[in-house]
Amino acid sequence: MEENKSNTQGEIKYTAKDFASSQDVRWCPGCGDYSILAQMQRVSPDLGIKIQDFVWVSGIGCASRFPYYMNTYGFHGIHGRAPAIASGVKITKPNLSVWVASGDGDLLSIGGNHFIHACRRNIDLKILLFNNRIYGLTKGQYSPTSEKGKRTKSTPFGSVDYPFNPLSLAVGSGATFIARSLDRDAKHLKEMMTRAGKHKGTAFIEVYQNCNIFNDGAFELLTEKETKSDNVLVLEHGKPMIFGKNNDKGIKLDGLTPTIVNLSDDGYSVNDLWVHDEFDKDTFRAHIISKFTELEGFPTPIGVLRQELKSTYEEDLHQQIKQIKELKGEGDLRKLLFSGSIWEVNGN
Repeated sequence: MEENKSNTQGEIKYTAKDFASSQDVRWCPGCGDYSILAQMQRVSPDLGIKIQDFVWVSGIGCASRFPYYMNTYGFHGIHGRAPAIASGVKITKPNLSVWVASGDGDLLSIGGNHFIHACRRNIDLKILLFNNRIYGLTKGQYSPTSEKGKRTKSTPFGSVDYPFNPLSLAVGSGATFIARSLDRDAKHLKEMMTRAGKHKGTAFIEVYQNCNIFNDGAFELLTEKETKSDNVLVLEHGKPMIFGKNNDKGIKLDGLTPTIVNLSDDGYSVNDLWVHDEFDKDTFRAHIISKFTELEGFPTPIGVLRQELKSTYEEDLHQQIKQIKELKGEGDLRKLLFSGSIWEVNGN
C-alpha cells in the first residue's frame, strides 16, 4: 500500500492507479467483473477517504478476488460470511470505510442470513452484489437468482426454484440505500458507486454482471444498443418514469398498480406519469418498483431505488457505551464473569 500523496495544500490526491494492486487480475477474459473493478478504482480517489482507511471484505466465488485487486486493506473470508466479517470490522473501527464484494450465490444463498441482518441493523457498509445469475467459480450450477426453469449442470431438466429478487429483499430488510446498475454501463455504475460511498448506512448495489463462460448474454436485452432503451428504465429522483427508443413510453401508478402507457397514442402526457421519489418514507412504492422485473413487458429499473437517512448501528452502539460508562464507570471484566449464578466444580 502506497503512502499518502499530498499537494502543496496538504490535501491527499489519489488516482485510479493508486487503488490498483500489484496482483495480476485473474478473471476469465471478457468477464463483467473487470468493469466493476475498473469503475471502483476510478471512484475511490473521489470519495475523500485515505487509502489506508478503506477495507474490502469478500466471501467465496469469482467476486471474492476483489480485495486482492484493490490496493487497500482487505479480507478474503469464508463462504457467505462477508457481511458478518465486515460488520465486525466496522463496529470495531467505525472510522474505516468498509466495502463488501459478493456474488449472488455467496451473498444470497449461504450468506443470506448475514446479509438481511446487516441491512436490518443499518451498519455503515457498502455492499456490491455481482449478480450473474449463476455459480461461476464452481462451473455453472444454478444460483438463488437464476430464473425458474434454468437448465444448468445441477438442474439439467430446469430449476424448479423461484429466484430471489435482490432489490425486494434489500427493501424488506431495511437497507437505507438501494440501487441497481449494469456492468456495461460504466458511467452509470460509477455514479451509483460514488453515491453509495457517500451514503451513511447500509448501501446496497446490485450489479447485473455478465458471466461469458457459464451464463453469457443473461442481460443482453439491457445492454445491447438495439434493445436497451425499450427494456431499461433509468430511475432519477424527481423525474417521471419514461423509457423507450423515442422516450414515448411511461409508467403510471393507478393506486398500487403500475401501468405502462404510450405517450404518443394513448392520450397520456408526461404529467400523468409516476414521478420517482427516492426519499419516499413509505417502502411499498420502492417494493413495487423492485417487482418490475417480474412483470411481463415492464422495463428493468436501474438507478437509486430508495434511500433513507437515519442513525447507524455502530453510532448508536458506541453512544450507548459512552453513556453507560459515564453513568457507571469503566467495567470490570473479572467481576462480570464471576457474578450471577456461578459454581465451582471440584473432585469431591
